[in-house]
Amino acid sequence: MLRIAVPNKGSLSEPASAMLHEAGYRQRKDRRELVLVDSANDVEFFFLRPRDIAVYVGSGKLDIGITGRDLLLDSGSQAEEIMQLGFAGSTFRYATRPGTAKDVSEFGGMTVATSFAGLVTKHLADNGVDAAVVHLDGAVETAIQLGVAEIIADVVETGTTLRNAGLEIIGEPILKSEAVVIRRSGAPADDPKVQQFLRRMQGVLVARRYVMMDYDIRVEHVERAVALTPGLESPTVSPLHHEGWVAVRSMVPSSDAQRIMDELYELGARAILTTNIHACRL
Repeated sequence: MLRIAVPNKGSLSEPASAMLHEAGYRQRKDRRELVLVDSANDVEFFFLRPRDIAVYVGSGKLDIGITGRDLLLDSGSQAEEIMQLGFAGSTFRYATRPGTAKDVSEFGGMTVATSFAGLVTKHLADNGVDAAVVHLDGAVETAIQLGVAEIIADVVETGTTLRNAGLEIIGEPILKSEAVVIRRSGAPADDPKVQQFLRRMQGVLVARRYVMMDYDIRVEHVERAVALTPGLESPTVSPLHHEGWVAVRSMVPSSDAQRIMDELYELGARAILTTNIHACRL
C-alpha cells in the first residue's frame, strides 16, 4: 500500500485535497481524521503539518508527500522534488528599511530574521555572506521594528504588508516556491505505485489546462481549421451525413478557447462546443 503525506492545514491543504479528489482518491469526512485508508486505490493517506512532511518522507517512513518547495528545502531532509503541482505559488525574498542594504552581498555582520532558518542559512552560505540568522514563527516584519534583526526573509505576494511596515524588498528572489510531490532521495524511480500516482496527478494538471472542442466545418476549410486546433497529437475528423461537412474534435488550451472559437467561426465552422475534461492519461 502506498503511504502518502498530505498537508492537514494552511494554504496547501485545500488545493491538495481538491487535486486528490479529481484524481479519484477517497476524501476524509472529518478534519480531525489523521489517517485515511483508501483500499480501492491501495493508498493510505497521512494528514500532517506541512512543515513536517519532508521529514517523514525523507526518513523513509512515508513513500511520498505533498508539500511546498520552500518547506522541503528548509527542512534539510533527505527528500527530493519529483513533480510540480501548479498551486500555492509564492516568492521568498529579503526586505529591510530603506538605506540599510541593497542586496545580500551587504548583509555581512547583520542579523536576518525568518521563519525559514535552514533555507536562509544555506542561501547566505552559498553567497559567501557571514550573517546571523534568527528563527521566528510568523510576523517576521516586526523583528526590525523591535530591534531583533536588520533584515528579514519572508514569503512575498504583493508586498503590501512589508510596505505598511516601512520596509522595502531588496535583491533577487531567494526562491520561487509552489506545491510539489516529494519522495525520499535515492528511492527507486520506477516504483509502479508511485508512477501510477504521478500519472493520475499529471492527468489532473492536463485536464485543468485543456478543454475538448467540437465543431462542424466544410471540408475545404479543414486544413486551416485544424491548424488552429492541432490537439496534442492530431485532431479527430469524421464525415457528417450532410455531404461536404466534417466534424472535428480536439483538445485545446482552455486559456485560448474563446479566441479559437472566434477564429473558427470566421472560417465558417458552426456548432462549436467546448467541454471540460475531468480526467485524462497521455
